[in-house]
Amino acid sequence: MIRSMTGFGKAAEQFEGIHYAIELRSLNNKYFKANIRLPEQLVELEAEMEAALRKRFARGSITATVKMRVPDSWSVHRINHQALNTYLDHLETIHAKVHSDGRAVHIDLTSLLDLPSVLIPTQDQDQIVRLARKAVLDLTDKAGDQLVQMRMAEGKAIAQDLAQQSHVIHETLVQIRQRVPQVAEEYHQRLQARINEMLIRAELKVDESDLIREVAVFAERSDISEELSRLTGHLDQMQQIIDTADGDPAGRTLDFLAQELLREANTIASKCNDAQTSRATVDIKSAIDRIKEQVQNIE
Repeated sequence: MIRSMTGFGKAAEQFEGIHYAIELRSLNNKYFKANIRLPEQLVELEAEMEAALRKRFARGSITATVKMRVPDSWSVHRINHQALNTYLDHLETIHAKVHSDGRAVHIDLTSLLDLPSVLIPTQDQDQIVRLARKAVLDLTDKAGDQLVQMRMAEGKAIAQDLAQQSHVIHETLVQIRQRVPQVAEEYHQRLQARINEMLIRAELKVDESDLIREVAVFAERSDISEELSRLTGHLDQMQQIIDTADGDPAGRTLDFLAQELLREANTIASKCNDAQTSRATVDIKSAIDRIKEQVQNIE
């Protein structure tokens, strides 16, 4: 079954006291593109998440959002005494110089906590990433499962619409094929009537073989049997791809076939010299436009 490129999936769980939540949103794109949004502590996992998504999805613009809620105890920072003592040593040197000039200096110790590296997290960064890696990648797979299911459901709806448009084209082709022999015969009759009218006025006579030759040339010039056959073949090939698709990307192949359908329809329109066939060709091109729009949504 073909798959759409749009969809949504989410997953969440608690692992070793930490709550993780992941959302995947997918939109159309000619190629695969991942936009991964991670908490600052987990930016190291971006490449691994992208690799995991790339294995499952060949096309589409996928936005992955990861949220992490840590225990309150992790929010408490501890004082880096070594860094604080270094700052104090510098301040004492400055204080000694200023005090020798008879000036008073007041130091607010709480302000020292805002200096770089004085307050550091209770948990080590490497430990945070190590704990999160398995949980985040597992949740990425689970959210990916939901995204695939939604893509498949939308793909089923697209397949039904493509089948409907193909049916319209097939039915119209039947009408055109039935019309083809009549076109040449009607041209023969019109040409015969015009020639007879001209001959009566000029009191001339034309050779019947010349008339037959002219009709044959018209029939050859307006012959669309090859285009009709190719158009039918492209439709059958498109349906075969839709029926046999097992999750492999088929969007680009179907897009190519849609362009070929339109090319054959344009050729028929340019070669036919019949109003009814022209109107039927317009109906075919309208259905093909619908097909082209739909295959843009297929992975």
